Amino acid sequence: MPLGRTQASALLLSALALAGAPTAARSATGTDASAPSSVVREEVGNRVSENIPAIPADLLERLNRYQNTRGASASGWTRDGCLLLGTRFSETSQVHRVCEPMGMREQLTFYPEPVPGALAAPATSGRDGFVFSKDVGGDEFSQLHWFDLQSREVSLLTDGKRSQNRGAVFSDDGRQLAYSSTSRNGKDTDIWVRDMQAGTARAVVTEGGSWFPMDFSPDGKRLLVSRYVSIAESHPGEVDLASGELTLFPVDGDRAAFGGFAYAPDGESVYYVSDEPLQGQAQEFLTLRHHDPRSGRLEVLSADIPWDVSEFTLSEDGRHLAFVTNEDGIGKLHVLALPSQRPVALPDLPVGLAYGLSFSADGQKLALSINGATSPSDAYVIDLAARSLTRWTRSEVGGLDPERFVAPRLVHFPTFDQVDGQPRMIPAFYYRPADVPAGKKLPVVVQIHGGPESQARPTFSPTTQFLVNALGVAVLVPNVRGSAGYGKSYLALDNAARREDSVRDIGALLDWVGTHPELDASRVGVYGGSYGGYMVLASLMHYPERIRAGVDIVGISHFGTFLKNTEDYRRHLRRAEYGDETDPEMARIFEEISPLNGASKITSPLFVAQGKNDPRVPWTEAEQIVQAVRGNGQPVWYLLFDDEGHGFRKKTNSDYFTAATVLFWQQHLLDE
Repeated sequence: MPLGRTQASALLLSALALAGAPTAARSATGTDASAPSSVVREEVGNRVSENIPAIPADLLERLNRYQNTRGASASGWTRDGCLLLGTRFSETSQVHRVCEPMGMREQLTFYPEPVPGALAAPATSGRDGFVFSKDVGGDEFSQLHWFDLQSREVSLLTDGKRSQNRGAVFSDDGRQLAYSSTSRNGKDTDIWVRDMQAGTARAVVTEGGSWFPMDFSPDGKRLLVSRYVSIAESHPGEVDLASGELTLFPVDGDRAAFGGFAYAPDGESVYYVSDEPLQGQAQEFLTLRHHDPRSGRLEVLSADIPWDVSEFTLSEDGRHLAFVTNEDGIGKLHVLALPSQRPVALPDLPVGLAYGLSFSADGQKLALSINGATSPSDAYVIDLAARSLTRWTRSEVGGLDPERFVAPRLVHFPTFDQVDGQPRMIPAFYYRPADVPAGKKLPVVVQIHGGPESQARPTFSPTTQFLVNALGVAVLVPNVRGSAGYGKSYLALDNAARREDSVRDIGALLDWVGTHPELDASRVGVYGGSYGGYMVLASLMHYPERIRAGVDIVGISHFGTFLKNTEDYRRHLRRAEYGDETDPEMARIFEEISPLNGASKITSPLFVAQGKNDPRVPWTEAEQIVQAVRGNGQPVWYLLFDDEGHGFRKKTNSDYFTAATVLFWQQHLLDE
């Protein structure tokens, strides 16, 4: 599935440097002669680094415990009542199983590449196992596999070629598996259905565009589907699997966002999430709704909650529905009894993000993951009848004292434009070091999320905790205009020609920093990945005198070249957000706002990090900005991993990246 509005982009976390002596040096492009003579480069395994000094041993030791934290996320129940987990015990995250609260975690998959999650077969299906996906080197051409828990054998379910396969959904009887795939032409995302007994698969939707399966009808004869256009527009429908007939549902106002879509137990009415207009009135937020086509009755089940619904799930017995709302970045859990839709009393939950909901086979227990600013993700189980909460995992925090971790404070700062005659206020999370001596001014790191339709939320980050606790750095994490979670009007404020308005929000944050005596406005650094990397480069371009240094991870340096070189299946999705580079007027705007063309204005120290296999933001975006900024005489730090994609998922790589980043801050922000 595409990322929903309230899903946050994953933070790039890390820790220890990789051991081993450097081998012969080469440039990131593979041609030594093309690089300036001042560039110092080395190659160690799959890592290429340029101008990055050796990481001091004492820094590695200080980082060690912070970067040996880990979390565990629940992925669903197995037939025998165990929980599947995603967690890391070595180099990459793999699928584990735990069968009782605080029980032993049994590792089930063992791959050099990460396994991001698992989909368990329905307990009533008689199948005992789960589906998982993995790619190679971060290229995101993920293939689906079946893991049989009885035989422990793994079977490839998809073509095994250069195709992306994701969004798997089981029928209730486990005989059919629907998923989306680019295997037909590499450009469009079709919907396929696999017969799990016969071992055959067929395409059931080949309409062009990006289609995703949502839910099988209880009898397995129909499939809810959705065509994703952008975060603000989807088009749901239903496929008759026997005839192949696709029927699109009418959308009030012709254009709306849709989230989850699922059949009610009766097999006719549906539950879904949307911001579709109600009685002709536009809606700002994604609400949970129930629609019965037989009576035409529409009910809004979260009408009294002025925030987005981020996810929901139904129990297999059809007696309960659970959903999560994203309330100013905090996840709030709700459970309804069906068919009355009466709220169910719940135990108190830890404050944080609640996600990954799944009911046990009997519908009496609800598993979920909770991640907080001061604690990594862990799996919890709610007994609905007893109204009790049981923690099933307790993830490690590197032997550190979690009481010393800092929780952020939600702040708001005024920006350049107005709403109803008052300055527009931009939300941000402010991590402030504890026990700051009177009169001491804190250096600041501004972390800018990607997406751009993502949302920074108060999740656990060992890197942030290290900056705050070990280095005494204040960390500000803003949700500039265009961020999800604050309504669709806010979401659209940076679209197309208004792209740089979000950069102006960073300028307003710099103004806010200057009004707070405890913050050192002369020592501000910016950090961000993907679209956040573009924001870093653009901020350095527009505010070179106010930003001391910047770290750009897998960032966009020119929207025109980015759209030209991104993978084919992503291009139409990104045009919906950024604009069409083939339109002359939009191409002109791209030329004006792209950091590559303003590289001469970037005079602050810059660190650029990239994965060679990135299908989203090609590595050429990093190469060209590095070379352009070096043209200013700046000794840009550059890091390239040959075995990574859009971010760093292997522990050794992310450890080195974080150590290098901290060293960069020490030298260029902290004056150490």
